[in-house]
Amino acid sequence: MAEGNGDKTLRKIAEAFKDLANVVTDSQSAEVKVSPFSHACSLVSPLFGCLGVAFKFAEMDYVAKSLIELDVQANTVRKGGSHTRNLLRVKRGLDMVRVLFEQILVTEGNSLRNPASKAYEQVFAPHHGWAIRKAVSVGMYVLPTKEQLLKKLNEDEASAKGHMQSYVTASALLIQYIDKLFVSRDLGIDW
Repeated sequence: MAEGNGDKTLRKIAEAFKDLANVVTDSQSAEVKVSPFSHACSLVSPLFGCLGVAFKFAEMDYVAKSLIELDVQANTVRKGGSHTRNLLRVKRGLDMVRVLFEQILVTEGNSLRNPASKAYEQVFAPHHGWAIRKAVSVGMYVLPTKEQLLKKLNEDEASAKGHMQSYVTASALLIQYIDKLFVSRDLGIDW
């Protein structure tokens, strides 16, 4: 993301996830399609780059409900590289951004260290070993400030807050939808 290019990343993220949330809430039997889900996730991934080294582990892959079925049939759900495993990781990345945005919205000051630490501890730390947790902890000291992040995203604080809140609301619905996909197949979400 080049600074000053007029690209409103947060607005695009908020709109894409709002559209996905509408699909999920419009019908009990709604299915999120791969293409719009992939597109929405691709909009989120640059945030990890903006946050720097602390979140380099948060790479995202994209899948849909039908791909979970293929993994279930092939008995490869928990196998490294499976669509189901990748979807679980994507969901965690989306959830981490949701918690990060929630924390930014309620935290005073210019530091992202506390919001990012809380987001990491809540979403990823339970699934990471000591070495990754330690690396993330060290990386927290080189996070950009909130002002620097907003500048990279070409946002002012007022517009960013609205877009962050929109993402928090919409992504919560999508995360709940993905959790239901796992729970309805007795796959669990804590692995």
